Amino acid sequence: MDAPVGLVRSALPSLVHIHTVVPPEHPSARLLGEERMGSGCVVDREGLILTVNYVVMGGDEILVTLPGGREVPAEIVAQDFEIGLAVLRVKGVRLTPLSTGTFDSLRLGEPVFVLAASGPEERRVAGGCVTYLGEFDAYWEYWIEHGIMASAFNPGLGGGGLLNLRGQLLGVVSLSLNELCHHSFAIPADYFTQHRKELLRYGRVTSRPRRGWIGFFPHPGEDGLVVAGVIPGGPGERGGLQEGDLILAIDHREVSTRKELYLALWEHEPGERVQFDLVRGDDARRVEVVCGDRAAFYACGKSERPES
Repeated sequence: MDAPVGLVRSALPSLVHIHTVVPPEHPSARLLGEERMGSGCVVDREGLILTVNYVVMGGDEILVTLPGGREVPAEIVAQDFEIGLAVLRVKGVRLTPLSTGTFDSLRLGEPVFVLAASGPEERRVAGGCVTYLGEFDAYWEYWIEHGIMASAFNPGLGGGGLLNLRGQLLGVVSLSLNELCHHSFAIPADYFTQHRKELLRYGRVTSRPRRGWIGFFPHPGEDGLVVAGVIPGGPGERGGLQEGDLILAIDHREVSTRKELYLALWEHEPGERVQFDLVRGDDARRVEVVCGDRAAFYACGKSERPES
């Protein structure tokens, strides 16, 4: 499916390029790099831009290239570390916002297109259709109830828009799913629109219970969930979790999927203790970890101190 040329042209003024510089000491720099490029979608004519959090996380300098090539500084006004979205603001400019659609209005097979920046002044588009609507989990302690997959692959940098043929922003493209033949995964725009007031007022979602964070990467294996890595300086490493550990249970509750693992973990808030029953080599072990706060860890740019 190719999006109508006129529709794409009408959406182009609402897409920007993002350039982020991250200090080398920031905990995200090792995995994501010290210089990041991304796309962003204008959602308010007064300068609000929606993007994916990994593009701007830890940035001490963020530059946005507007349609027409003008480069302006931007500031982070809100971050949702659990859903993966960030909101930027540029000052002193009037922008053209996208209207937003809703997840509930989407249907499988619906034609959509992805609009993304591939450089400061380069924009690309790809068409396709919605192929999946529902739960999505990933290895960085990530699970959302509503996710969107589309056969429209991401033609540019993360943070671009997934739009319908009415020109409405349905979601923000987070991942390119190459194992699914160039599909893309988008975070529904609803996660921004439903929490817009508290995001802009507090810089985060305050109505959602705080989730305990471990800082590890669980992967499904033949025998269960295996720790594929831990975040240096994070709660899991401090508590003694190691790469290669086979997780059997959390707080004596057996877990066999990432969703089960995450939902059991998120019954705890930052500062609370959680017990992992696991196998390391040939030995059964029990490891106790003090849950951390992901937002605090990455916002501070330094390791948290364990809470007593």
